[in-house]
Amino acid sequence: MKIRLALILLAVLLAVDLGVMVARADWWIVPGALLGWYLADMMSGAVHMYMDYKPCREGIGLDTLYFYEGSRESDHYIKLRDATFAQLGPFERLVFDFKNHHPRPDALGRRNIVRLIGSTVLFATLPFTALLTLVCLLLPLPAGVIAVGITFAIGTTFAQYFHGALHRQDVPWIVRALRATRLVMRPSDHAHHHATLTCDFSTNNGWSNPLLNRVFAWLQRSGRLPPEGLEPAR
Repeated sequence: MKIRLALILLAVLLAVDLGVMVARADWWIVPGALLGWYLADMMSGAVHMYMDYKPCREGIGLDTLYFYEGSRESDHYIKLRDATFAQLGPFERLVFDFKNHHPRPDALGRRNIVRLIGSTVLFATLPFTALLTLVCLLLPLPAGVIAVGITFAIGTTFAQYFHGALHRQDVPWIVRALRATRLVMRPSDHAHHHATLTCDFSTNNGWSNPLLNRVFAWLQRSGRLPPEGLEPAR
């Protein structure tokens, strides 16, 4: 219920921002919207990169879950998972989920949209959009700047949904349409990331991957993203 209320509030705030933008409309809206979409893609990649390589907390059994060889539908696994997750905070759970996604990518595609975007809305895009709305109402922000904020908020909100859609076949028509225009990434574009885990972290459309690939290479050369962080320590 909390997440659904947050989604309703987010939609209301974005509607207000859109109304203000239309009232101040000029030709900067289009480049502003594209810039915001690019920045949302970059955010998806930066978060993905950090989560993939941030080490999990040791000594609580996350390695046992990650390397579990039996059925993940079994009562034994479910009890083990629930007992282990009870020791984790929301952020630690997200870190583990990103790592667990690599050997089992299709599991992400099976999750519903509320589960995929809920944490992002609560902790990131709802506060950001509330601030954007406040600034729009108090200051004479140009329409192009508002467009940056709106598309950044929307793209960031749905980043994990777009990621999940890369690992499922039955995507809605709007995702197929966005893929056709290259505003959203296609599964074939994301395959290289799973093959290497060292590049192409952005999952909205991949526009920012050329830049983030260089950032990642520098971070790994400098020892800031050691490969040991990709899996929970045994």
